[in-house]
Amino acid sequence: MKQTVQTTILLAMIFLSSACIGQSNVNANVPVKKEKKTTKTYFDLIVNVTSTNIYYGESNSALSDFKKSSKGIQAGASFQAGITPSFSLVSEFYFVRKGGKLKANNPLTTTESSLHFNTLELPVLARFHAGKFYFNAGPSIAYNLSGKREINDLSSKLSFANNAEGFRRWEAGIQVGGGFEFPFKEKRIALDIRYVHGLTNLSYDKEIYNRGLMISAHFSKPWKRNPLGRK
Repeated sequence: MKQTVQTTILLAMIFLSSACIGQSNVNANVPVKKEKKTTKTYFDLIVNVTSTNIYYGESNSALSDFKKSSKGIQAGASFQAGITPSFSLVSEFYFVRKGGKLKANNPLTTTESSLHFNTLELPVLARFHAGKFYFNAGPSIAYNLSGKREINDLSSKLSFANNAEGFRRWEAGIQVGGGFEFPFKEKRIALDIRYVHGLTNLSYDKEIYNRGLMISAHFSKPWKRNPLGRK
C-alpha cells in the first residue's frame, strides 16, 4: 500500500508539474487578459471507487509482504465554501467501504482473510487555491455502521463491543491531497487525489488502523452566493 501511494503521488505530481509548465509556455507567447479573482463555492455529488488497506502497528513490517488493498465505494456529497479567492473550506459527508486483505500463510491469521468496515465519514478541509491547482488538508471523523471479517470464504459480522474480539465504532483521521480544476463554461470539472490516514486504533486487542487513497472526478455548477465569501 505504501509503495502504491508513493507511486500514485509521484505520478500526480508529474502530471500537475507538466500541466503547469505547459500552461506557462502558452502564457509566455500569448497575451492573456487578467482574470478577475472571485470566491468559488460549489456543491458536488460524490460517487467514487476507493483503494484502502490496514496498518497493523508493530506487526505491520512482518505482514507487509502479505497485505493486499481492498477496493470499495464512496458515495455522498461535498460542499466547497469560498472564503477568499485563494482559500476555501470544504465539508463532506459520505458513505465509504474501507478495509484490507491478507494473503495465506501470513503470521496473523495464517489463512487468507479480509476485513471490511461500512462507514459514515465527515472530513472538514482547508483548501488553498493557486490558479487552477488546489491543495487541501484537514481532520475527519467517522462512525463504523457495521463490518465483516472473511476467513477462507467464511464470513462473520464484526462485534463493536469492548471485548477481545471487538472493534471501535468511532474513528478519527486526517486527509491530505490536491487537485486540478478544468473550467467548463460556468461549471467546472475537478480531478482530486487524496490520502486518508486513520489515527484511531479500531481494535481492542490488536493494532488496526485504516489507510486509504481516493481518486475522484467532480463535475459541478457554482453554488448560490456564499454569505461567508469575500472578494
